Amino acid sequence: MWPRLVAKKLLCRQRGGISSVADFPSEDELRSSTFGEIKKTDKYRLFAGTWNVAGIPPSKNLNLGDWLETESTTYDIYILGFQEVVPLNAKNVLGPENNRVSLKWHSLISRALNAKPSSNFQCVVSKQMVGIMVSVWVRAELHPFVKHTSVSCVGCGIMGYLGNKKAVFVTEMRRCVFLQGSVSFLRCVLSFGFGRKEGDELHRNSNAMEIFSRTKFPSEPSLPLPKHILDHERVILLGDLNYRISFPEEETLSLVLQKEWDNLLQKDQLKGEITEGGVFGGWNEGAIDFSPTYKYCPNSEKYYGSQPGEKKRAPAWCDRILWRGDGMKQTGYGRCELRHSDHRPVRASLTVEVEALVHWGSSETLYFVSSELDRISYKLRELLSEDEEDGMEEQGDGIAIG
Repeated sequence: MWPRLVAKKLLCRQRGGISSVADFPSEDELRSSTFGEIKKTDKYRLFAGTWNVAGIPPSKNLNLGDWLETESTTYDIYILGFQEVVPLNAKNVLGPENNRVSLKWHSLISRALNAKPSSNFQCVVSKQMVGIMVSVWVRAELHPFVKHTSVSCVGCGIMGYLGNKKAVFVTEMRRCVFLQGSVSFLRCVLSFGFGRKEGDELHRNSNAMEIFSRTKFPSEPSLPLPKHILDHERVILLGDLNYRISFPEEETLSLVLQKEWDNLLQKDQLKGEITEGGVFGGWNEGAIDFSPTYKYCPNSEKYYGSQPGEKKRAPAWCDRILWRGDGMKQTGYGRCELRHSDHRPVRASLTVEVEALVHWGSSETLYFVSSELDRISYKLRELLSEDEEDGMEEQGDGIAIG
């Protein structure tokens, strides 16, 4: 009997002339409430990937499915960064933008992400600056909630401004209505001309600091949107960062062939910068348990310089993915074995928690409240109807007996 008694109380049914009070406000009260709001946390799976393609145009048969894990894993958001989508010669650096190759990569990404009949990914933003390209994709059902997307490009190459290998792309994606929060996806290539000389990591640090300080997003007077990269609540940095391993070349190659990752990582320049709290202090990176991603012989699994007569070039983890911000957790970090260039593509999987603050006044919330109350009310009335029928049966039995 207690479920029916609860149902009567919740529906404010009168019994014996005494009105009972509901334990929660009515739908009208919810609609008129000026202080009601819901906080809930949504969790999304995010894929971040970076690949230096060495200026080699992709063939139409190139399959990106293995790199993007389209068969084995389901993601909500993809952030993809490419370097050297065109050769970095004077014509491409100083001349007009050539986006024919980037359109080919765009087509290959779309084909891989939407290979399954059940998949429906849409591009939020795609941008090329000379040889660097960034492309952000989300599930179609999330696309309407991606708002205030903007792109800021900073070239810090020749004369400090041209977009050669020291260029950077940044795109900001902010989700509104249900989700409050900002995410910046930073795509960059740092200094490349200093090789393995002592102190070359300082030049790359200087590049990074310049990028963080010079990059600005357009402002909107009516919205308090972040203006700089580090103003965002969450930032993902990916690219050919060009940090090397501070061992002699022959020793580095020997340790790589023996897969002595722990020994090599002790001399990894970027790991040192993160640990020492320099320009990358506060950033995070997943555990590296895969082979260095650079530099390979063309269409081969052999490192450049490992064969007699070849110029020595020590392997390195040049291609990296870093992140910072609360509510993020890295769940995977690895490389893919595509042999398209002298780099191997890298991928990271993360879960991102975003808090949604929804006010009672929004139409989405009212729809939710209305539908839930209708469903609950229907079930409670079923219980009351059964209660009344049982009462009538008992009355009838009592009359018959009397």
